[in-house]
Amino acid sequence: MQIIYTLLLYLIQPFVWLKLLWRSRKAPAYRQRWLERYGFCKNKVKPNGILVHAVSVGETIAAIPLIKALQQKYPQLPITVTTMTSTGSERVKSLLKDSVSHVYLPYDLPGAIKRFLKTTKPKIVIIMETELWPNLISQCYKQKIPLIIANARLSERSAARYGKLGKAVKQLFSKISMVAAQNQQDGERFVSLGLPADHLAITGSIKFDINLSNEQRQNINQLKQQWQLKRPVLIAASTHSGEDEIILTAFKKLLLKHANLLLILVPRHPERFKTVEKLISDNGFNYLKRSTNQIPTEQTQIVLGDTMGELVELYAMADIAFVGGSLVKQGGHNPLEPALHHIAIITGEYFFNFQVICEQLIEAQGMIVCTNSADDLYSTIDRLLNDNSRRVQLGENAYLVLKQNQGALSRLLAVINHYLNIK
Repeated sequence: MQIIYTLLLYLIQPFVWLKLLWRSRKAPAYRQRWLERYGFCKNKVKPNGILVHAVSVGETIAAIPLIKALQQKYPQLPITVTTMTSTGSERVKSLLKDSVSHVYLPYDLPGAIKRFLKTTKPKIVIIMETELWPNLISQCYKQKIPLIIANARLSERSAARYGKLGKAVKQLFSKISMVAAQNQQDGERFVSLGLPADHLAITGSIKFDINLSNEQRQNINQLKQQWQLKRPVLIAASTHSGEDEIILTAFKKLLLKHANLLLILVPRHPERFKTVEKLISDNGFNYLKRSTNQIPTEQTQIVLGDTMGELVELYAMADIAFVGGSLVKQGGHNPLEPALHHIAIITGEYFFNFQVICEQLIEAQGMIVCTNSADDLYSTIDRLLNDNSRRVQLGENAYLVLKQNQGALSRLLAVINHYLNIK
């Protein structure tokens, strides 16, 4: 099965190049650094250290506390962080700067993987969440490099898909050194697919182990002083295509009752900034772009969040947060970032990427679920704007869930230390 997989991967490479070129129309970074995608990274990394792979932005953000903890615990070991997307790459560079080496993880071709491992010579490979690359896993196993799937999650739907591959998946999972799962249900799915039971640890989700850095606190204080907002603020964050129209329709209706309401609209992907700006403009809203550093006035109705790396700070400006990717079948995004700011959280029905976390928040009355209609979104936000005590209580409940579930990072570090075997 792996031979067929590898052959197909070689055959589709011309189409991969075409896709990179297509994506580069809106994100020029996809036209650059192609050699890294085939394992050529000599003089770009420091070998004999720790390799952390975070496929894109969400995984990168989740990995930051782990990476900083590893730097503190193992200062003698260089760290290389890999991503697959240009936005993930930008986030690594902006958040970690020169404290780590950064390259793209090569495509899962045997030659590229061997070349990459020969250059990096990692003592351990840590893959965030559920990036299962057969040739990478097999080469690490063959070269006796410990490979850990950290903060691992495996939905019922994904497990069913893997299960169709039968023995091939069982053989692959037997080569993984350790799966550090977010919860018992996810862990049991890994074991049911062939992971040896003693290769499983339930560490919890390190997404809960987030705190504001001193720099973030300073940025938030500065932003609050600059904006001087004395009006209710709604943020719609990490939105996808198909959601912005729903949000803007609901917002237009909200303005009829709450004329001073300010919306901060933050699309998930930078290549959509111009598309969303056109939507805002075509609907006749008075808006400004965050990238211009203009200060919202009383007449400003929408701030378009067209910058990268500021979402945590922008959440701090809001009273109510809608977490995107959940009105359409994207699976939602991390609701714990707004929880960090004690604000009321709304999600759509499609939150399967954060199923367990969202269920915890819903059960604790720290999150509200609405349908994918503009009318339901409008009525949900309207009720919160009219009920200050409930809105505040929702935010406090969400923050309590966040704090009560912290501690996964220390458990994950204990797992990693076992494989590094460093006193």
